[in-house]
Amino acid sequence: MKYIFTLTLLFISGRTFSQIDIELRDISKHIGDSVKVVGKIYGGKYLEQVKGSPTFLNVGGDYPDVPLTLVIWSDVRKQFYQQMPEVVLKGKECWIYGKVELYKGRPQMVIHNPSQIHEPVKVDVN
Repeated sequence: MKYIFTLTLLFISGRTFSQIDIELRDISKHIGDSVKVVGKIYGGKYLEQVKGSPTFLNVGGDYPDVPLTLVIWSDVRKQFYQQMPEVVLKGKECWIYGKVELYKGRPQMVIHNPSQIHEPVKVDVN
């Protein structure tokens, strides 16, 4: 039993730390990779009337010149605890974790958990 637990723990740990740190400008070179990238959220749109009620967040530029689009489906949006991600994250520089996919020729990342997007911790050196 200890052996199975250890193997499971190693597998989970490996998946957690298998992200590649990349620059946002290089996002299109990492389709299919799990990455960690920093980018400013320029805004977004919540399409409540569309099937799945997606939220789209523009990372690194305004639409349509967006290096990366984040897709948050309605079931995950609910996990943001009544906060509207397209409003609360607008203008913020964030760490973003996830797998880069290609949709209609553009890089996107589907967010499965709010913890995939967070602001870097600011350390006061004074």
